[in-house]
Amino acid sequence: MNNTKEKAIMFGKAQCSAWVASAVDFGITLILTSFAGVWYGYSTFIGAVCGGITNCGINYRWVFHATGMKKKYMAMRYLFVWIGSIVLNTFGTWQLTELSGVNYIISKTIVAAFVAVFWNYHLQRTFVFRANHANE
Repeated sequence: MNNTKEKAIMFGKAQCSAWVASAVDFGITLILTSFAGVWYGYSTFIGAVCGGITNCGINYRWVFHATGMKKKYMAMRYLFVWIGSIVLNTFGTWQLTELSGVNYIISKTIVAAFVAVFWNYHLQRTFVFRANHANE
């Protein structure tokens, strides 16, 4: 399989993982905000934490096949990227909602799409799980 095709498959799998994690994230956010009355800023943070845990597990085994990596090494790197993702998602959603006046779900969707591609995928591929793709 050529390198371009491998990268395209990896990107597709990472996006599937992100969609599953986003479903967890958005589901928890909606439940907490709509049914439990939690402020959308807090529920966005909690949803992002749960989605991040989901994403890490899927990426570790299925997307990047990192089962041979030392978990401590991978976890420290993932934690760095994940904290950045949570901060970007939480504050990006809050800022876009407050500045534009649109519904927080619209803001969350826009911010999540940008963070998923330009922060999460890029850093997970080149930094978190890099040891398994040294031949790229």
